[in-house]
Amino acid sequence: MATDRLYYTDSYLTEFTARVTAVNGVQVQLDRTAFYPTSGGQQFDTGRLGGTQVVDVTQDDENVTHVLAEAPTFGAGANVTGVVDWRRRFDHMQQHTGQHLLSAILHDTLDAPTVSVHFGDASCTLDVGAALSREAAARIEARANEIIVGNRPVAVSFEDAAAASSLRKASARSGTLRIVTIDGVDRSACGGTHVRATGEIGPVLVRRIERYKNLTRVEFLCGSRAVARARADYDALARMAASLTTGIDELPGLVSANAESVRSLQSECRKLMESLATYRVRELHHAAQQGADGIRRVAAPAASPGELRALGHSASILERMVFVGTCSVPPTVLLAASADSGVNAGAALKAALGAYGGRGGGNERLAQCTVPDTTALAAIVANLMRPPAR
Repeated sequence: MATDRLYYTDSYLTEFTARVTAVNGVQVQLDRTAFYPTSGGQQFDTGRLGGTQVVDVTQDDENVTHVLAEAPTFGAGANVTGVVDWRRRFDHMQQHTGQHLLSAILHDTLDAPTVSVHFGDASCTLDVGAALSREAAARIEARANEIIVGNRPVAVSFEDAAAASSLRKASARSGTLRIVTIDGVDRSACGGTHVRATGEIGPVLVRRIERYKNLTRVEFLCGSRAVARARADYDALARMAASLTTGIDELPGLVSANAESVRSLQSECRKLMESLATYRVRELHHAAQQGADGIRRVAAPAASPGELRALGHSASILERMVFVGTCSVPPTVLLAASADSGVNAGAALKAALGAYGGRGGGNERLAQCTVPDTTALAAIVANLMRPPAR
């Protein structure tokens, strides 16, 4: 006999009695249940069954299975009491009804059909088959909250699939459909739990929109989640504003101005670093003795990967020059070779790595890689500084 799903007719039912029809380890099936199983993107209910914690609820075509935290003390044929965690259930009701509302508005105002939905523990998302600007998202959010304030009834009905009309999305099912209707806004075939009126959804917050594959992903929160997220966002902004000794309303302009200032200083710093690298490499080139092959070989440390690259670029344009630069954090070696040195930097560095390992690459003039540690770094530098055997 299939499980009688009490949540289909009463989403507000949190305590019930039922007869146990099967027990398999920690898995229990009942003749009827108010526990909602994971389905349609909505997560399962938790609570207690016969005094034992329910940690998961699953379903197949006919039965709902309750997964307990430990093996139950009761067996098949026993009568047990189930208690659904109301706080979690009501949160899911708010999110799911809010999703129906948002999907209906997106469909009606932007011709943007909802392709998929996901209800998470922290936030929820819906994917729509249309582009959506931030301005459009703000309008959708505002319209949703207007309808919520109107406290429109949300009703559940059971209708024959062949006769059900005006559904937002046609159903491929046959037989009896469970229809959730938001008065004057939406009719959708759905098996989830929902509130009785839109006012119970609470505030709706559309927090983020992003392109996802060929769709637009909309992150949203409803009810207590929306309030908690808005509070967390405000607190974060307040801390940022305090650290910059400004008000929250002035924060966007100040952050933009500071970012532009940082970019300008970074550009100036980069130019100074390149200029300094040029002088330093020329001094090293002048001080180095030519080897028997007429090549000047120089090894020098750098304080950062950026300085290391600047030194390498400056060295590669000097005459008959091989430069080996290092940086300790992360352990990095760079090989630069002038065009008249006869050294292929990429090939030489790859050969020097040997058994030490490392990641990187380069071309004939400049090559760079990171290595496991400073011991390997020292060994590779010693290898690169030796003139090739004749």
